[in-house]
Amino acid sequence: MTRMQFRQLERVNKELWILLSLFGIALLLNQVFSSQRMVLGFYVLPTLGSAYLYGKRHATLTALASVLMVVGLLMYGDAYYPQAKNIGAGPGLAKWLDVMVWGGSLLITGYMMGGLCERKNAQVRELRETYHGVLMILRHFMSKDTYTAHHCQRVAAYAAIIAETLELNTEIIEDIKAAGMLHDIGKLDISRDILYKAARLTSEEYEEIKQHVNKGIEMLEPVGGSLRRVIPIILAHHDRFDGSGYHPTSGEQIPIEARIIAVADVYDSLTSDRPYRKAMSPFEARDIIAKGAETEFDPKVVAAFQQAFRQGKLEMWAAPLTAA
Repeated sequence: MTRMQFRQLERVNKELWILLSLFGIALLLNQVFSSQRMVLGFYVLPTLGSAYLYGKRHATLTALASVLMVVGLLMYGDAYYPQAKNIGAGPGLAKWLDVMVWGGSLLITGYMMGGLCERKNAQVRELRETYHGVLMILRHFMSKDTYTAHHCQRVAAYAAIIAETLELNTEIIEDIKAAGMLHDIGKLDISRDILYKAARLTSEEYEEIKQHVNKGIEMLEPVGGSLRRVIPIILAHHDRFDGSGYHPTSGEQIPIEARIIAVADVYDSLTSDRPYRKAMSPFEARDIIAKGAETEFDPKVVAAFQQAFRQGKLEMWAAPLTAA
């Protein structure tokens, strides 16, 4: 069984368990709150849950299943579910009419609620596409600096792999990718002479380099929307785990996304050619990062980085790119 097939099977099983749980809750509520008649209103719960979680098709099918369940209980459930005989407002035809009106209303409710859920999800996808479009525009501006653009792309890839190894959720991983792509955007406003200086930087030049973090935040703040979530990550990506970085924050005070970017950033910097030195081997860079655990880096992030390294997940991104 492939990984994709396993995920599909897992998703189906989750759907079944959720729907069965909702049906069970409806039956339980019916037992608790009704000793004389079956409360049909409780059977809207599975339909609403299915509409919210899975959309129009699932909600309609769940509503149909609820109707069939109630009809079955009405026809055959007297022996073990006495309340079933009290469904509806009256005897005979009136009872079935009551159930038909309820069932039709439930099906319409499921269809409409599922449609609203799908529309909401479509709007979310559209916003995400817009968000990625803004990222692409920003990348276009960064492409004027070949090294910074490629460096950011690799950092985003490394950081996403580390985040996946830590089993972080999809939204956090997306934010990490975005922050990785944009973490050095402030360098566009730093002198090229300083960025590509082959000799050792003076203290004044180093202080100017450090300003790329604040300059990047100034560029991103007007954008707003979802992109604002990456601002605290970029602001903290040079903070050290022991508190000796650009800002005095330390340990868990630093966002986990920034702690991941920090490891990915250093790894790529060490394994890439720079104006003042040649690239290290990936193994040398790995050892340096391992030694920095608990001082420069979060030990948990370093452990995840080493695990991904051992599994060869970082190799596809390890080819150094020379600065322009």
